[in-house]
Amino acid sequence: MIRNIISVIALVGCVLLLSSLSFGQKKNRKIPRVCGNPEAACKGRSNFQSYELPVEWPVNSVIAESEPFYAIILKSAKYDFTSATDCAKVYTDEEIQSIQNQFPTNKVFALKCADTGYNYYTGIATNVVFIAVYAGRTLAESNKFLAKVKALNEFPGIKLRRMKVGVNGT
Repeated sequence: MIRNIISVIALVGCVLLLSSLSFGQKKNRKIPRVCGNPEAACKGRSNFQSYELPVEWPVNSVIAESEPFYAIILKSAKYDFTSATDCAKVYTDEEIQSIQNQFPTNKVFALKCADTGYNYYTGIATNVVFIAVYAGRTLAESNKFLAKVKALNEFPGIKLRRMKVGVNGT
């Protein structure tokens, strides 16, 4: 009987020890927030190119991905990033700004080049450049905005995509 009690106490002690060790290792990491509204406050917005979707990256982050969100791909094209053509000229800043003027509370962003230190976007093929507009955090919110964009009849073949913004500064 005493042997059983000692075994139970030892077992409980081991469980408590292991749970305290694993608790000490867990870090409550906050997933970086996407700044989808160009009129809203966003920490670090000045660190991004005008055509990039800003994200509130943690201090000193080198490789990271944002929270998931939805975007509407307005224009896209296949692009050979190994070619000598200047990928920054695929979509001009003027074209992007012209589209941004149509959606003042939804950030218009583009992937022009794939380069270290610049944003990349998940949910898109690796050989594609695009112009997109932030549609929202939820599918319901995004579908509502998608209906408004479709009603403009200005962007044929638009697509809703679930994405994340990533950065690789190595």
